[in-house]
Amino acid sequence: MTIQTQIQPTAAESALLDAFGGALGQLPGDAAVTTQRSTLIQGIKTAGLPTRRRESWHYTDLRTMLRPAPAALSSVTPDTAAPLVAGSLVLSVANGEAASGATISGASVKTYAESLRDGSALKGLTLRDADDAVARLNGAFVTDGYGINLPDGYASERPVEVQFAQGGGFFNTRLTAHIGAGAKATLIERHLAGGEASALTSHVTDISLGAGAEVTWIIAQQQGLSDQHLGQIRVKFGRDAKLRLYLLNAGGKLVRQDILVDVDGEGSDLMLRGINLLGGESHTDVTLVLGHNVENTTSTEVMRNVVFGKAKGVFQGQIRVAPGAQKTDAKMSCNTLLLSDDAEFSAKPELEIFADDVQCGHGATVADISDTHLFYLKSRGISEPKARALLVQAFVQETVEELDDEALVEGLEAVIQAWLEKQVA
Repeated sequence: MTIQTQIQPTAAESALLDAFGGALGQLPGDAAVTTQRSTLIQGIKTAGLPTRRRESWHYTDLRTMLRPAPAALSSVTPDTAAPLVAGSLVLSVANGEAASGATISGASVKTYAESLRDGSALKGLTLRDADDAVARLNGAFVTDGYGINLPDGYASERPVEVQFAQGGGFFNTRLTAHIGAGAKATLIERHLAGGEASALTSHVTDISLGAGAEVTWIIAQQQGLSDQHLGQIRVKFGRDAKLRLYLLNAGGKLVRQDILVDVDGEGSDLMLRGINLLGGESHTDVTLVLGHNVENTTSTEVMRNVVFGKAKGVFQGQIRVAPGAQKTDAKMSCNTLLLSDDAEFSAKPELEIFADDVQCGHGATVADISDTHLFYLKSRGISEPKARALLVQAFVQETVEELDDEALVEGLEAVIQAWLEKQVA
């Protein structure tokens, strides 16, 4: 006989279990969705949140670090922010509720709450493995978001920006995007704090790319200084699909961002660029699991990290080349500026290769600002804080400029500059 023991929950786990018990009757979903929610929360009840004993959570002991979700929502309803790129079409999710009536010309838009109620969301409420705490928590509590379907051949020069804004509280959202064959689009996903009250947010994005699709996807995480944000993006590639994925972390007290990619289409290409701006006593963990599963695929991953104060950062990057995935070309690098004696950054690049005709490599560097470069700028009358800001900006700007889109570059640079000004003032 097998007896399943139950752990003693932490304060955060108890708060989550109590919140689920109180909210289950109000969470949207048909019978099958409700059953799946209960199954997902049961994993937290029996095993708890992951600890550093779990390999994928070794640098972020979520069970210890997660604080209880705020018991009450703030009275603040955040306004829609100015888009990152002027003229973008903005879809808004405020305090976990999607705006009704959102449309994209030539495409299909549906609120995620509708998909939960009609049961079509069920297939997405899954876990990658038993340690998939972000999807587990989000699947149990998700209330709303959007489902976007861009048809075959869709093309638009106007970016679509989906804003997830909160004024303080506990919010769980999703965004699903099916990009049709041959479609071309730019989508911007922003996570914003609209007030001073603290928040715990979870978010999952699912992207499926049809054959020959070409997409630029920007994730800008700008939560508040006391907020906790658990994010995940899951991507599946069709044949000859191309994705430029940019991740910018510029906020949050505790941040975990999973990037889970399955390159299943021959001839497909992933370009991943990430910038982590860390200050104060924040902790940010970006964990990448990239599977090259078929022949003739390429990927490049470049992470740039800037760490001030007592902040701690993590990048775990795993590239898996499946048996038979010949002609894979995958390169990964992680470059970090440590700008304080108390700052920390842990980099863990990994390669698992089960094919023999591949080109794969990884590298990592850690450095401080060059005294020579700093002296050069100061000798020309630039103050030290301004000189340090310029050098840091140059360090990350190279990555942003790879976008080769002036409007997007300017939008991201504005976010980076505003963050830096607060750190070096």
